[in-house]
Amino acid sequence: MSENQRTFDFETGEVLLLDKPLTWTSFDVVRKVKNTLRIKKIGHAGTLDPLATGLLILCTGKKTKQIDLIQVQEKEYTGTFRLGQTTPSFDLETPVDAELPYAHITPEQLQEAALAFTGPIQQTPPLYSAVKINGERAYEVARRGDTAEIKSKEVTIKEFELTGINLPDVEFRVVCTKGTYIRSLARDFGLHLGCGAHLTKLIRTRIGEYRVEDALTMETLEALRPPQPEGDASRPPRPAKARRPEQRAGLEYFQASTNPAPDSDPTASAS
Repeated sequence: MSENQRTFDFETGEVLLLDKPLTWTSFDVVRKVKNTLRIKKIGHAGTLDPLATGLLILCTGKKTKQIDLIQVQEKEYTGTFRLGQTTPSFDLETPVDAELPYAHITPEQLQEAALAFTGPIQQTPPLYSAVKINGERAYEVARRGDTAEIKSKEVTIKEFELTGINLPDVEFRVVCTKGTYIRSLARDFGLHLGCGAHLTKLIRTRIGEYRVEDALTMETLEALRPPQPEGDASRPPRPAKARRPEQRAGLEYFQASTNPAPDSDPTASAS
């Protein structure tokens, strides 16, 4: 049964499936759901990067006790790597910092690279991530221009399928364990091929048995808003605050590149 066909008891406890919009942080979603549905106790079971979309699981009420159990389940993602270019964040949050030839890469080499990263691997999380360094989030260090060493860890890529090849873009499907960074996989995939790569699209399609096709959108979530409590009818609504994800999530470059200023020349090359 999809989320749209269910009835909910959020205060007692629910496992709520949502399709996270592009540029929203996981905290954005939690706060929006909490305010919209007037839920006292709520948390998410596994962060998604701002530039990723797809399945985000929220637990409410007594079901928040299940968060740790959900987080350890395997994840499935689909997305796109772009060969021949690297970025400091390993995705589109930051501009390209290097370009390398990629046209010589063959389908056989791509398949060999996917095989090389299937199974247990050592992976270093991106500096632009929520990993803590001396009590500080790594992305906070990165966004002020500092560097720091992040230790590698073992993760397992259970399945790594290349679903489309249209160079420089390579589409994929990955099934992996908790803690795997697909942005780091993009970086390592490009290093293995010698041409560099970064992540341009990512969708989380599954966590354990929970699937994104059963998830609510943020628009359909509004239909679940409970009626206003008695006694609040005369209370004026709070003015809506403009959501500025590019400031909170460090997405200034992404916003500028996807929404150029009216007087900018999109054909001009960057210096």
